[in-house]
Amino acid sequence: MAFVEKNGDKIHYALTGATNAPVIVFSNSLGANLSMWDPQLPEIEKTFRILRYDTRGLGQSSATPGPYSIEQLARDVLALLDALKIQRANFCGLSMGGMIGMWLGLNAPARVEKLVLCNTGAKIGSEKGWNSRIELVRKDGLKAVAAGVIERWFTPEFRTRSPQAWESALRMLEAAPPEGYAACCAAVRDYDARDKISAIHIPTMVIAGGKDSATPPADGRYVADQIAGARYVELEAAHLSNIEAAEEFTAELIQFLSA
Repeated sequence: MAFVEKNGDKIHYALTGATNAPVIVFSNSLGANLSMWDPQLPEIEKTFRILRYDTRGLGQSSATPGPYSIEQLARDVLALLDALKIQRANFCGLSMGGMIGMWLGLNAPARVEKLVLCNTGAKIGSEKGWNSRIELVRKDGLKAVAAGVIERWFTPEFRTRSPQAWESALRMLEAAPPEGYAACCAAVRDYDARDKISAIHIPTMVIAGGKDSATPPADGRYVADQIAGARYVELEAAHLSNIEAAEEFTAELIQFLSA
């Protein structure tokens, strides 16, 4: 296991692939850890060096007291890049990770080569909805919300044909630290880039899931429409499109990054 320390806090990461290859950073969905990107590793590692990490509060990274902000989580990425002496990298973030990518594209564009925003929105959900989820998780833990979250992560068809994949995702979600999860919920709740994202000028691709109820295709189209020259891709999947439509997701990612 590898960690980078930032002001006494630890960020867990994995850096794999050829040392002389261009770097791509993968940033996770709320409640996930770096293993969510396992489906992408075999193909992406052929041409890229992959940096995956656990967002603050999740996985094996420090679950410091919340609430967090998207800026705070994005600055963790910059600290990770600095510690590993990576000046510039591609960035691919899904859901909360996509919000982190938006912040980086707006505030640290010199550090981002290309930006991939997946199953995300410039604003996700309502304050009331997030506050209800935070309260429930703090009171009863992740199992109280896990079933509902998994229903949004994957379509019923995928859960039927790939039971091992969604069961693994369920275990990953239920293992998340409740306070860290709640603190990340607050970061998503409070982030609104709708009046800002048109200022992103680095090459961007937006990936949406046609059956994603958490961040519907309209959210992805809005982001793509606001960013000049952005490419929009819609996959036959729900929220975790990189798992449900892994082959198509990976192919689109490689094509965009290699162009």
